[in-house]
Amino acid sequence: MNLTPKPMTADAYLAWLEEQPTWRYELVDGQIIAMNPQRAEHIVVKRLTANALEAALKGKPFHVLGDGMCVRIDDKTVFEPDALVYGGDELSGDTTVMTAPIVVVEVLSPGTKTVDTTRKLEGYFKLARVRHYLIVDPKARAVVHHARDATGAIATKVCDAGDLDLTAVDVRVPVAQFFAS
Repeated sequence: MNLTPKPMTADAYLAWLEEQPTWRYELVDGQIIAMNPQRAEHIVVKRLTANALEAALKGKPFHVLGDGMCVRIDDKTVFEPDALVYGGDELSGDTTVMTAPIVVVEVLSPGTKTVDTTRKLEGYFKLARVRHYLIVDPKARAVVHHARDATGAIATKVCDAGDLDLTAVDVRVPVAQFFAS
């Protein structure tokens, strides 16, 4: 549902977002979009995915965040991925916007499939630091792994078994860990 009578900038959206109750939103091309309520399966897969990434990255200089962190794409677009990985120091406790994710994860749901596989794919790769975009499909129990190499080329693989090779953070993550048994 579009809630914006006129286009909004990312800065205005982020200020507006600070005043909102717990409902979830994203800004897409200047329009505030209310996100649909989440199904239990979606929530479980998000948690398992973040846990799998965190376990794989233990002891490495990277951090995992579950959903809730905003990722500013440009002056008119702000997404809220289901999980992300970033490097460097841990964020301060009052941070609401991630500026340099390395791995971004979206878990498909009926209402987000088209946006996750098109607009977000394009948007996340506008960010120079993003090297991996994972689209987790709970129904197919598979992960679509888009990986950008050092030359900027993006390769796509569909993984329903084995390990995801997240070269930018130097880990391999078993696909099975993203899904409940």
